[in-house]
Amino acid sequence: MHKLEERIDGVMGRLLEDYQGGRTVDEVKTFDLPDNDVLEIVLRSLQRIIFPGYFRNKAFKVYTVRNNISMLLEDVIYKLTKQIAIVLRYDPQYEHAPEQDVTERAEELTFAFLDQIPKIRDFIETDVQAAFDGDPAAYSKTEIIYSYPGLYAIMVNRIAHEFFLLGVPMIPRIMTELAHSKTGIDIHPGASIGRYFFIDHGTGIVIGETTEIGEHVRVYQGVTLGALSTRGGQSLRGKKRHPTIEDNVTIYSGASILGGETVVGHDAVIGGNAFITKSVPAGARVSIRQQELHFHFDDKQPAPAEKEDVEQDEAWFYVI
Repeated sequence: MHKLEERIDGVMGRLLEDYQGGRTVDEVKTFDLPDNDVLEIVLRSLQRIIFPGYFRNKAFKVYTVRNNISMLLEDVIYKLTKQIAIVLRYDPQYEHAPEQDVTERAEELTFAFLDQIPKIRDFIETDVQAAFDGDPAAYSKTEIIYSYPGLYAIMVNRIAHEFFLLGVPMIPRIMTELAHSKTGIDIHPGASIGRYFFIDHGTGIVIGETTEIGEHVRVYQGVTLGALSTRGGQSLRGKKRHPTIEDNVTIYSGASILGGETVVGHDAVIGGNAFITKSVPAGARVSIRQQELHFHFDDKQPAPAEKEDVEQDEAWFYVI
């Protein structure tokens, strides 16, 4: 036991010495850090507020919507105000501001966000409808609300986007990364997304910060709406790096659409695995054609498939 204690003390000493390096990983903040666990609780409460008849808090023994929402709101206001006050210290404007000023600003931002909840609910209603209309496997809207990861990711993004617009540091990204870890869908809170947005399946979707998406857009798993190049690093901050997707566009699985100047025109259909770095005209149908398949049989030489077996006709873009 004595030897073990000595070894532990040795490791501790080396760590404390290593912490003196003056690096980013060595920094000890003089104020609190945001709490991911608390923000996850806030998201669950906001989900209950957005869908009051679906996600009731079993800990609250109340039987009216008014009482239930009132208790949820009080909890959200307390937690959000505290978390926003913490992250405001990362804004140079508030880094050394009096505590009262920071708290008052955090409270203002909290209520400014809460005022946007009716708008968020209005958008999410259209997202639920888009999922029901667009997925023949959906048996009901209730099933979509309870089980579709795409809808959850969209809901969190619409919440986080409002914080992003209010200029709240860190919290929007933390929220969308919580949804990312849960669903595999990575949507930056800065992305602007119109009504009736439908994500089917969803895993592996990436939507960048300056992406603009119109209304009635449908996106399948593995799609990337990304930057053409990020080699410029921080010099690209604030510039349009990600594509614009106009209304009524469908983007099938595995497609990549890249670049801030890339515009996919309204009513276009992007086939699976397409790689696009230039604008697509409205109404266009983009697909990968004349792929070559080979069949292998034991020790025989691979035989190419018939051309007509692998070409895609104009109606074929994706099969689940």
